[in-house]
Amino acid sequence: MIKGHKLAKNLSRVFESYGISLNGKQGKLHLKNDLHMDEVFINGLIFELEYVSKKNLDKDFKELELRPVSLIQEFAS
Repeated sequence: MIKGHKLAKNLSRVFESYGISLNGKQGKLHLKNDLHMDEVFINGLIFELEYVSKKNLDKDFKELELRPVSLIQEFAS
């Protein structure tokens, strides 16, 4: 349990480095549609999430739910 909590905290730091706060409404907003992030930055964000979690996703970029909370659940599981 502590390992999962530490991983989630490290993943949230990645989002904070991109200027995305997970507090309040912003954690549930869609990265592309609501936060207007360019696909290059989204790919970089996903790469960093993979690196921090040491988990390689087999899903294509377009198959992911591009919301911070959903991505943390995906990488922490």
